[in-house]
Amino acid sequence: MKVKAVLFDLDNTLVDFMRMKKLAVEIAVEHMINAGLPGQKEELISEIFNIYRRTHIESQTALEELIINKIGYLDYKILSSGIIGYQRGRDLATYPYPKVIPTLKELIKMGLKIGTVSDAPAEQCYNRLARLHLIDWMDVVITYTDTGEYKPSPKPFLTALERLKLQPKEILYVGDWPERDIVGAKKVGLWTAFARWGEHPDAKDTGADFDIVSIEQVVDIVKKINDEK
Repeated sequence: MKVKAVLFDLDNTLVDFMRMKKLAVEIAVEHMINAGLPGQKEELISEIFNIYRRTHIESQTALEELIINKIGYLDYKILSSGIIGYQRGRDLATYPYPKVIPTLKELIKMGLKIGTVSDAPAEQCYNRLARLHLIDWMDVVITYTDTGEYKPSPKPFLTALERLKLQPKEILYVGDWPERDIVGAKKVGLWTAFARWGEHPDAKDTGADFDIVSIEQVVDIVKKINDEK
């Protein structure tokens, strides 16, 4: 059975999500301080990331919570300044990791379908794909909104299988989080490759079928599987 599709995690696999998040929060905080929010820049940045850790990294209310924590009410002048700053930082820092674009092009040239299985909500996932100019390349996009379950639940992967109308061993999944990406994909029988350039470069015993340090290696993995099967 040959591999007919390669699916990727989005954040920290195709795009350097944490770099984007850090710059977006930094510029948001600068704008909010300029609009009157009390506090030191590094302290405020730390507070926002504490909110993310307590809630979810995709939280849409972290800035509001920070403002209320600091001044006791929601000041919309400060909030709007923070939102504009966040959006500017996000747009400045959203771009693919090196070799992503040529690798995806090569996979498409090989006749493979490509897509993403992401824990991001649909709006944020599609926004990032649009800024990367990748929406039209994707044969399937599975987001948290589609299933209501985060990886390692098998549901996002099963939904991808259903939409692609493929069998598990016809798909290679590439992700950077062993406990979510690799465990979830293996639950449903997909081939798995651990992306060591992502958020967990020092992870040990990932359980993946393949362990790679550059996205270019995905092409060689597909060729290897398809030559052997």
